[in-house]
Amino acid sequence: MTDKNIEIGGLNTERLSSIVSRIEHLEEEKKGIQDDIKDIYAEAKGAGFDVKALKHVIKQRKKSQAERDEEDAIFTTYEHAVGL
Repeated sequence: MTDKNIEIGGLNTERLSSIVSRIEHLEEEKKGIQDDIKDIYAEAKGAGFDVKALKHVIKQRKKSQAERDEEDAIFTTYEHAVGL
């Protein structure tokens, strides 16, 4: 074993360091992407779009038609039950 590739408590420290570094790098990339998304929402708001509605549409597009239909049926049932 080299000095970099030692085991402490059964853990390969070089491999652990590599994993931690990769996660940290991806977290930095994620932060950048989140900032980009925030900028796009600000652009949309500046163009007169309703950001809450836009986020809803994006969330709904991730679901299948069957999931959306089931959700709509539940909402309709609950709304009727409370008199909406």
